[in-house]
Amino acid sequence: MFTVTIGMDPDIARIGPLLLTWHGLFTAVAILAAVWLAGREIARKGIAIPNFDLAVLLTILGGVVGARLFFVLDHLGEYLREPWRILAITEGGLAVYGGIIGGTLTASFILWRQRVPIGPVADAVAPALLLAQGIGRLGCLVNGDAWGGPCTCLACAGAGPAVPTQELGYCPFALRYTNPKALLPADLLGVPTHPYPIYDMAVNFLVLAILWRLRRRGLPDGSLFALYWLLYGIGRFLISFVRQEAVWFWGLQQAQVVALVTALVGALALAWLLRRRTPLTAPVGS
Repeated sequence: MFTVTIGMDPDIARIGPLLLTWHGLFTAVAILAAVWLAGREIARKGIAIPNFDLAVLLTILGGVVGARLFFVLDHLGEYLREPWRILAITEGGLAVYGGIIGGTLTASFILWRQRVPIGPVADAVAPALLLAQGIGRLGCLVNGDAWGGPCTCLACAGAGPAVPTQELGYCPFALRYTNPKALLPADLLGVPTHPYPIYDMAVNFLVLAILWRLRRRGLPDGSLFALYWLLYGIGRFLISFVRQEAVWFWGLQQAQVVALVTALVGALALAWLLRRRTPLTAPVGS
């Protein structure tokens, strides 16, 4: 049990009006990695997408808009006080589920207009999304915008301010943010918190490993994407218990409610697809 102190400045450099941040850098790396892996899988499946580069660009924009919209709605009071910060996406504040939904809707519309089968493309993209989500959490780890709640950690004794009375319980190790620019609430600055970004990275890479092993098994088209929604939804629901966000109802936070809905949708879609038994397209090797 130990505490990891993160005192890094979330900002790398300011060049004129442009602010380069660690969150923005890792987001860019995550997008590039996702485009590379998705393109590789689409090519392996022999899928032809007209104007592929434009489709990718529009899908990325749809994902970023959705991610920012979800985050702003979840922190609406804060952004109503400072509306000019709504477009400041480089400082952090991109909700994963908003990105998934925004990107999925955008890509589905584009593929529908181009009459490209959605299922095979969705299966090719699912591992890429998980890779991007895992890499993107590195930015959250630096700037603290996906913070965990305060925790009890024996190794944290003497590591900073006393753990608040609303602590969420024991954790195997803790993160302690000390830079005043970190995006977690001010009352958590210097306080040992659950390493939520690391938990989320672990969920993403675990689900990625599962999907990667299944991608050549001849499952019905769309099954991998449905399994992605199901498994990530379950994982996200469980790890969100150590977060400190506003409760919607029944003691559940927004992320947990969305996770349950997406997991349910994924489970129903997967059950429906598997009942068809015969894949819609034959698997392509190599």
